[in-house]
Amino acid sequence: MISIREQSYGLNVALYNEFTLEDFRTFEEAVAQNAKRVHRPDILLDLSMLNDFTIDMAWEQLRFMNDHGDDFGRIAIVVDDIWIKLGAHISGLLTHQHPKYFTDTAKAHEWLLESV
Repeated sequence: MISIREQSYGLNVALYNEFTLEDFRTFEEAVAQNAKRVHRPDILLDLSMLNDFTIDMAWEQLRFMNDHGDDFGRIAIVVDDIWIKLGAHISGLLTHQHPKYFTDTAKAHEWLLESV
């Protein structure tokens, strides 16, 4: 399940339980709409409540980031599970992005607001 909220800097995205291809398509649409309002939007991606993701979503995410990796500003990832963090880190190695990792959502949000 996915929750997306617009912010002055871009988007806050929270993922719950399992991240599916349908959720990722929702994310893609939100990013496309937000990019019309904010040039190179920053993203806060909260994975702290994520338990799993589907393989088709992971494949789509890699394709999307390869095609659109330069369309984003900063990416803050909130994660406390070592396996989810490892998966996010490996994904980041395969794209142009260099996200910053946090264990606290408030600190991630504060970091993104520094440049607004």
